[in-house]
Amino acid sequence: MRKTLTLVAAATVLTAGLAGCSSSDSRSNNAAPANAASPKAAAAQAKPLTAQTAFAKVSTLVSAAKLSGTVTAENDPNHLLGRPNQYTSKITFDDTRISADDVSGTDKGDVERGGAIEMFGSPADAQARATYIRSVTKSMPMLTEYDYVHGAALVRVSHYLTPKQAADYKTAASNLD
Repeated sequence: MRKTLTLVAAATVLTAGLAGCSSSDSRSNNAAPANAASPKAAAAQAKPLTAQTAFAKVSTLVSAAKLSGTVTAENDPNHLLGRPNQYTSKITFDDTRISADDVSGTDKGDVERGGAIEMFGSPADAQARATYIRSVTKSMPMLTEYDYVHGAALVRVSHYLTPKQAADYKTAASNLD
């Protein structure tokens, strides 16, 4: 036992000594390491994609999309925001191509009015949510929607849009990186 403690202590001192010796001086090579990320890649890594930033990208490709709300823990009708394996951020949007008559009686923020973007901690969580929504709405045509998963993003789109109109969101979702 004493021998093990002595070895651990010696290894700790040696490691600390080597770490202190690894500092560079003014004569060292100032070139960036070969594996250094580009400024654009570093910025992308520093700011993870949120529902708000995803919507900003989507709305540049789908001009009919208009932000209608940001979901918070206090106003989340599904009570999923921030829960384990659920969305980490969510926004809702209206689509100006949907007739007001079609969505009369719906609440602000309902997917039927345009859609929603939900961001997850992992692509698997986003896919699980899309699979769940499809299974629930499969037997209820009035609740059916278009769902597009790209990475950790789930873009949900109203069934009131034609397949061609909804395809605009599919294309936009595929550009979320």
